[in-house]
Amino acid sequence: MQQVEHIGIAVKNLDISIPLFEMLLNTNCYKTETVDSENVKTAFFQTGSTKIELLESSTSDGVISKFIEKKGEGIHHIAFEVKDIESEMKRLSSEGFQLLNEIPKKGADNKLVCFLHPKGTNGVLIELCQSI
Repeated sequence: MQQVEHIGIAVKNLDISIPLFEMLLNTNCYKTETVDSENVKTAFFQTGSTKIELLESSTSDGVISKFIEKKGEGIHHIAFEVKDIESEMKRLSSEGFQLLNEIPKKGADNKLVCFLHPKGTNGVLIELCQSI
């Protein structure tokens, strides 16, 4: 793994959270996007070499809605940039980590992504991402 690519934060409402994070980070949101496969709407902020991704559920039964119901708004995942996602998935699987998807899928911000189950990562949802 190379570096932290972004930190994902679950929010109830992007319309409220985007201006809040623009003030907090002193930078504008540079991109919003809907990822239908994950039932999320996203907003991105660049902070140095790392990004902040806000995630709002686009459905009432989506994974972000369920996360917020259980834990409230807050940090959802940490994403690490990788050069070759498929080889990194094989490496981590062989080390005993549980992958939440068997093949990389298209995620937000023009990335291929794969998540690791938090049961094997001290309760932290880890995302691997590779630029397409």
